[in-house]
Amino acid sequence: MVRGPSGRELLEILNVRITGSGDRVIVFSHGFGTDQSAWNRILPYFPNYRIVTYDLVCSGSVNPDHFNFRRYINLDAYVDDLLAVLDALRIERCYFVGHSVSAMIGILAAIRRPESFIKLVLIGASPRFLNDSNYHGGFERAEIEAVLAAMEANYKSWVQGYAPLVVGADVPEAVQEFSRTLFNMRPDISLFVCRTVFNSDLRGVLGLVRVPSVIVQTASDTSVPQSVAAYLQAHLGGRTTIELLPTEGHLPHLSHPQVLGTVLRRSLR
Repeated sequence: MVRGPSGRELLEILNVRITGSGDRVIVFSHGFGTDQSAWNRILPYFPNYRIVTYDLVCSGSVNPDHFNFRRYINLDAYVDDLLAVLDALRIERCYFVGHSVSAMIGILAAIRRPESFIKLVLIGASPRFLNDSNYHGGFERAEIEAVLAAMEANYKSWVQGYAPLVVGADVPEAVQEFSRTLFNMRPDISLFVCRTVFNSDLRGVLGLVRVPSVIVQTASDTSVPQSVAAYLQAHLGGRTTIELLPTEGHLPHLSHPQVLGTVLRRSLR
């Protein structure tokens, strides 16, 4: 096992920020290709909470020297980081809002340490992106390999095509912002993380979750079809509900923050 840095070191490495005040704590964890700035237009919806934001170690806002390719071979090391941040901040219980891959990191963390989480809010979550028998994740293996090959061949060109596709909605400023954070990532790290995410399969552990969950899904998402949200609701342990946003795209916190902010506030009430 490759050990990570200590909790206090990790707070600095991952640019951990605490804002607001109150007894209730929300941890916001961003998805692939973004950093904690993705939540900037969501945080004002929670004036009476203590809010923790941080950058995943793979994000462009973190010094790439801290990305250990042997350690981050799967999602478990990201779970270690999340729990180490909670311990370093002495947070005993929190609400967790995770987007995309961070939704799955939150699920794994809640399985490992359920007493630390009051509720999970899972935005654009997918336990497996690849199609399988009796399971529609949204992608065939050949499609995934084509994406990875395009990233490796010309990262800049790939970002220019990928960003508007994933944002999904006609919101140029959201495409620009997503492109910015994708370009900030070192291409080899981006490719490695993308491969890790696409090869992940958490379907077998979903039933171990005992924390209440809210699945937030847009009406049209090229990355995660609605059938995945239904699958999560059917297989997650604990009380689970779905919030279907009348919007498009995989990044509603960038493209439709007012819609998402309202739903998140209701979900955590």
